Order: sequence, then structure tokens, then C-alpha cells
Amino acid sequence: MHTIEELAAFVAGCPAADIGGQAREAASLLLADLMAATAAGLHSPLATAAREAAVDLYGTGPAAVWLTDINLSPAGAAMANAAAASALDIDDGHRGAAGHAGAGVIPAALAVGQASGSSDEQIMSAIVLGYDVALRVASSRPTSTIDTYSSGRWVGYGAAAAAGRLLGLTAGQLANAMAIAGAEGPISFPTGSSKYQGTTVKEAIPPAVTAGLTGAYRARAGATGPLDLLDRPSHFDREVLTGGLGQSWWLQQCYLKPYACCRYMHAAIDAVVQLHQPGKAIRSLRIETFPQGLRLSNARTPKSLEAGQYSFYFSCALAALYGPSALQPVDPDRLQDPDVLDLAGHIELVAHEDFAGSFPGGTPCRVIIDQGEGPQTATVLHPLGDVANPMSREQVKEKFRRIGAASVDSGWLNDILPALDGILDHGFGPLFSVLNPRQYNLNKRNIMLIKEVAQ
Repeated sequence: MHTIEELAAFVAGCPAADIGGQAREAASLLLADLMAATAAGLHSPLATAAREAAVDLYGTGPAAVWLTDINLSPAGAAMANAAAASALDIDDGHRGAAGHAGAGVIPAALAVGQASGSSDEQIMSAIVLGYDVALRVASSRPTSTIDTYSSGRWVGYGAAAAAGRLLGLTAGQLANAMAIAGAEGPISFPTGSSKYQGTTVKEAIPPAVTAGLTGAYRARAGATGPLDLLDRPSHFDREVLTGGLGQSWWLQQCYLKPYACCRYMHAAIDAVVQLHQPGKAIRSLRIETFPQGLRLSNARTPKSLEAGQYSFYFSCALAALYGPSALQPVDPDRLQDPDVLDLAGHIELVAHEDFAGSFPGGTPCRVIIDQGEGPQTATVLHPLGDVANPMSREQVKEKFRRIGAASVDSGWLNDILPALDGILDHGFGPLFSVLNPRQYNLNKRNIMLIKEVAQ
């Protein structure tokens, strides 16, 4: 049996009852976190362009583009939602995968689930299983064979698995769905091959989601794919891909991100925040990190938010001068802030042997800062949001309040958060309703009328 066939048989045949409460709770938290990321990224150039393109390319349909009045085909809605969720680099990730599964799997599952009229249990199962497939594929790759850490290389497998589960594909059809997604997903560009890491291409998650959904729907119609795609032992570890299927759930090992920038630098930001004394001038700032951190574009004067997200210099200077809130999310005006750019121009960034073997299992950093009283040092092995240093649900809700403020007013947010908190008890219906501004405002007016009549 090919590896893809073994994965597909598991996804198609796994009883929903086998997915325990901890996995469901983790999925609920990841969903809340992704909605926060979506609200923050909704009006970014990346998301705006993707949404406009989705309307023109994919046409209207039953699936919602979150936090808008737009309804599109499953592929269009999933693509647009994936773009908004991944736009500001504040969506969930996984250390072994070295990338982001949620911004691909959740938009795919919710779009197909809404379009297909799937039950709450079916959608929840699809999310959990989609994460499992995506993260197993990504984590199975030996580091020496990876030419790009773009999540688009592998998240399509998870999108195909989630969609195929909801469409009721047979194990054989699902295997072909994942094979098509893997064969036709975005190539993206190898790490280090372009200095324009900050373009709206970014992680190539939206096209990977489209490839995953296309694979599932085409497989249902009889299309086939290369089933041996994951069988190369030099490129994929089969034990990681299929070992212990159903015994534990990979989404429980995801990290969350408090800052709108690449996860590589979160430990450095935590250390900067820990050491910085407001009001004191910074004489020198040195960051010691793992070698892969130096492979980011690391522009000292980034020209876009996306470029800033991949710059240790800019993000750490911003945190040092204005605190962590300046990265929740980043104000575009900070790209021209002379104080930030001056400090970014003087930061020293080096790879240190202490962290040589850390990645992708960890992204530790050490910061050495002189604020007039001699060098002070802080080392952070597990940045906030890691499994070893997790964010609570209350912290995720506070993150939503901060980063979603530009798209969601406080009154609306106060209705979205309970709908997210109630997913496990009340299902996805209330969330789908409150995410649509038109339906939400109509419901509010109806409630007010009922109250007036009652009085």
C-alpha cells in the first residue's frame, strides 16, 4: 500500500467518536485564533487582492468570505479566507512542520462544510484530520531535503483530506485527491532564491488551498493522481507520515503567535521586551539565533508589512522602542519611523553555535542589550505561544480584541467571541451567522424589534 493510500484510508475511515475532547478543544482554540488573524489581515493588500480575484474568478456560491457580505464557491471562499488568515503572519504554526497548517485546513473545511450542509461533528472531524495529514507530511521531510519552508508546499494535502472527508470520498478517491493536491500544488520559490520574501506571495497558502479543494472535487469525479508521491524514503519518513495514526492528534502540538511577524524571531522579541527599560537609550543590541534565521530576507528598511514580517532587524527594533503591542499588529506607518529604522540599522544579528541544531524543533534566541549600564543578556528557548509556553484561551481572546479592532467593532466582537467559545456545545451555525455582517445586523434589528414589542 502506498503511503498516501494508508493516510487516506485512515482519514476516510476514522470514526468521529475516536477524536477525543482534548483534540476538539484544541481545534476550537485554533479556530478562535485563526479568526483573530483573519480579522487583523482582512484589509491588508494581500487579502484585499485575493478577495477581489476570488470574486472575479470563482463566482458566487454558498460559502462565506468571513467578516464580509460576500458568498462564493467553496474554492473562492476558502482561497479568500486563507489569504486574510495568513496575511499578517500571526496564524498558528507547528515546529516540526516549520509552517502553518490552520490557514489552509480551516478555510477549506469551513467552506466545504458550509457548502455541503455538513454536520458540526463532520466539520470538526475534518479540521482535526486535515491538520493531522498536513502536519505529518510537512514534518516527515528530512531537513537536508527541504529547499523551501513555504507552507504552500504541503498544506494542500491537509486541505484535500479535510474536503474529501466532508464530501464522503472513499479511501481510494481520497488518496487520489491528496495525490492531485500534492502534484499540482504551488511550487513556490526556494528559500534564498529571491530577496523579495516580503511580497504577497508569502507562504503560498491560498493557491495550495485551491489545489487541495480541486483535488478533492476532481477525485470525486473520477480523476487520479500519482499515488506514490510520498513513497521516497530519502524525502519522506514513512514512520512520521503513518506511525501512530489516531493515537494522538498533531494539532495539539501547534503553537500560537502573539506577534505579527515570522515565528523565527518571536524568542528574540520576548527577550527584547524582557530586557528593555522604557525611556533608556539603546547603545547596542545583539541577537544570537539559529542559522536558518539568517536565511530570511531581513531587510533593515522594509518597504512593506510583508517584508517587515521577515526582518529580525525591523521587528526587534519595533519591539524595543514601542513594546510588544507595536507588533499586534504592525502599523504600516512604522515602516517610515526614523527611530525604528535607525535602531534596525545598528542591530547585530548572528548565528550562534549554541542554537545550531535547534531548528525546526525550536526557534531559540539570545539577546544582549546595552542601555547605558553595561550588557544585559536574556535567552528565550520557548517563546510565548509554544507548547511549552502556551497561550490561554483568554490570551487568544485578548489577541482578537487587539489585532481585530480595525475590522471588528467591540459590539460585533462581543458576539463573535461567544460564538467561538460555544463551538463545542452549539456548533458552527451561530458562528456562520455572526461572521456575516448583513445577517448579523439583521439579527440585531430583529432582536431589538422583539424587545420593543415585548415592552
